[in-house]
Amino acid sequence: MDQNTDNPGAIAPDPTRQPFYRFHLPHMHLNSVFGDDWFALKAEAFARFFGTPLFLVMQTVAVSLWILANVLGFTKFDVYPFILLNLAFSLQAAYAAPLILLAQTRQADRDKAHALADAQHREALHQASEERRTLQARQTELLLDMMRQNTHLTETIQSLTQQIETLTAEIHHRVMAP
Repeated sequence: MDQNTDNPGAIAPDPTRQPFYRFHLPHMHLNSVFGDDWFALKAEAFARFFGTPLFLVMQTVAVSLWILANVLGFTKFDVYPFILLNLAFSLQAAYAAPLILLAQTRQADRDKAHALADAQHREALHQASEERRTLQARQTELLLDMMRQNTHLTETIQSLTQQIETLTAEIHHRVMAP
């Protein structure tokens, strides 16, 4: 499951329960190129941790304590020029770079799936809009046809009413004239 980028430890809400994710659901089965196993998920979480202020502060404190302990003579395990510290940084960089690339690749896979889902959503909206326009045009055509028929019926009724009035007047005229 995707993790929130603001808080690396927080798990994102279940997308199946949120209606705005409904177009992303067909892509939820996609696995990353690196898989979704324990190692891949932990590696990505660790790579995300590298960019946090907490990591930078912890690393700065650890390096400062390391240097102070060796310079002030509390210990002699890594004296100046701090070759062991340099080796530790090299080891950290050797693991950090691939882990960061792994996290970026996994994020790119998620972004691609989301972009595809968004494109499909936009296409579905466009298609629904076109269907509504077609339906509206058909309904307008039917309404105009009904108005023409109503006008024709009104004219027919008016003509028949005039004929009835004429016939009624004629009958009254014949009955009254002996």
